[in-house]
Formats: sequence, structure tokens, C-alpha cells
Amino acid sequence: MSRFWSPVVHTLSPYVPGEQPKQDGIVKLNTNENPYPPSPRVLAAIASAAERLRLYPDPHATRLREAIAAGCDVAPEQVFVGNGSDEVLAHTFQALLKHDRPLLFPDVTYSFYPVYCRLYGIVHEEVPLDAAMRIELGDYRRPSSAILLCNPNAPTGVALPREAIASLLAENPDRLVVVDEAYVDFGAESAVPLVAHHDNLLVIQTFSKSRSLAGLRVGFAIGQRPLIEALERVKDSFNSYPLDCLAIAGAVAAIEDDAWFQKTRARIIASREALARDLGQLGFEVLPSLANFVFARHRSRSGADLAAALRERGVLVRHFRKPRIDDFLRVTIGMEEECARLIDELRGLL
Repeated sequence: MSRFWSPVVHTLSPYVPGEQPKQDGIVKLNTNENPYPPSPRVLAAIASAAERLRLYPDPHATRLREAIAAGCDVAPEQVFVGNGSDEVLAHTFQALLKHDRPLLFPDVTYSFYPVYCRLYGIVHEEVPLDAAMRIELGDYRRPSSAILLCNPNAPTGVALPREAIASLLAENPDRLVVVDEAYVDFGAESAVPLVAHHDNLLVIQTFSKSRSLAGLRVGFAIGQRPLIEALERVKDSFNSYPLDCLAIAGAVAAIEDDAWFQKTRARIIASREALARDLGQLGFEVLPSLANFVFARHRSRSGADLAAALRERGVLVRHFRKPRIDDFLRVTIGMEEECARLIDELRGLL
């Protein structure tokens, strides 16, 4: 049937998401999901919104954009929302990142970025992380149209401070800088306060991680109005209703219940620090993470072997068969008992 494919389809190597097991009893630490449920207010808001399912949702998601704007101290017209941050990123690649000069992003980062480049025919260059798996901003002083950084980076969890992003923006006033902050709520500094002073900054976030709404698919971008208008023009040429009424209601309720958000993120941060300590005691090198996962490699065992052995014991972690990181495991921060199970299994293996 491939004879009916458009030419571009033959060139694609699609993104491969983490495994979603069908069997029960699995400790699932492989897809960076929040181990805690969403706020009860989210569930109540979704139930209440269900009676409106016969109607099209607000194509502008006005209530949600206003709630995000209030929480981030920006204007609603500086907010764009979409069906998860992956869709927001996809629109960003199409609307803002396709130019004659290359797009720059790290060689070890979110693996969807090169997928989007192939899909949209975007020229790009991958800039190597340094030996400590950190982004070295001096390496981005090369000809380009834009710079894309995941901060904290994935899969490493290593973050740049806001001051470094500010310096990058000031040094590159004629290049767009896109900062993907999917994991920012777990201890890193957001670049959103810099938007007011830099028209070359777009910040993208998601409700999937820190708000426990991975299954609802809500993401957003914040930038000055010309950047947001570009995203809106692409969105309205693709799908005028990316967010359904349940997603809008649930996301608004998640923003409103700040106490739940603060409590669950604090538990994840505490569990992350404990897990990093425990892994270090087992002989792992653990990168300094400000995300809801850790990235670690054992000093004498291969990442592939450990991931396979853990899977046989009912514990899933993420392993990437890629240059430079083949010996690393990315471990999502789960409930305290899930992290303890991982450590117990590793102790038996090692």
C-alpha cells in the first residue's frame, strides 16, 4: 500500500513513545507521568462540563488562556493553547522555525525535535552537550535562524538558570529562542518573566507532568503577540478546535487548585532527591536533575542489560539506544513505594 504514500512519508522515522504496558502489577517508571492523581477539583470540573459535549468548544479557549495569563502574569493575547505541548511544538516548527538558515538544538534532547524537522523539511544542526551532559551556550554562536532548548533538558534533567537564557536572548536579538519547559515546575526557573522584555522568546509548557493531566492533552505557549499570532494562523489552518470542553474545564480547575499542585510537586521533588541518593549508593552516576525523572548510568553495568533485567522483574524504565547515552537509564519519579521497589530490584541485580 506504500505506493499511495506522499513522498515525505518515505523519509520519516516517527517518534517512539515510551511503552504503555497492558498487564497489571507493573511498576511504570518509563514515561515521566505524574504518580499522583489530578486535583479532585479537576475531576469535578470535567464531570460538570460533560453536559456540554453536544456543543463545539470555544475555539479560542478563552477561559483557559485567561487563567494561564493570570498565573503567569502576562496578557491573554500572549497565550496560545493546544492539544498537548507536542501539538504546540508542531505548530511552532511549522510557523516559526522553517527558514533558510538552520535551527539549532542539542544532540541529546527531546527526540521529537528531529522528527518535526524531517516532517516539515527544516534544516537543522545538533549541537553537542558537553562532557557533563550540559548545554554550553557558547557553542550556539554559529549561523542559524533559531535556537530550541528543552529546559530542564530531556532526557538528562539538567537545567539552565533563567540568567543564562536572558544572556542568550540578549546576545541573539535577531534569532528566535524557543524554550520547551515541559518539566520546569519540578525545581527549575521559568523563562516566562523574560517574555515582556524579549520579542524573540517563545516559552512552551504542558499540563501533562506537574498537573497530572497527561491523559487530557493540554499544552500552551507564551510569547509576544506576533509569535502567538503566527501559531494561531497555523492552528486555524489545521484545526480550529484543538481543545475539547473537558480539557478546557479540567485545565482551568488545575490552575485554580494551587494547593494540590504545590503539595504533589513537593512530594515528587523530595522523592527525586531520595532516589538520586539511593542510586548513587548503588554505584550509579546520577546527573543533577530538576525534572520529574533522573538520568543515571551504572559504573560497571550496561544500560541495556539493566533495563532488560528490570523489565523481567516488572519494573519499566526508559533506555535509549543512541550514541553517548546508551548506558544511561531515565527513571521517572514514582510513588515512594515504587521507587523503593526499583531500588530493591537493582540491589538484587547488582
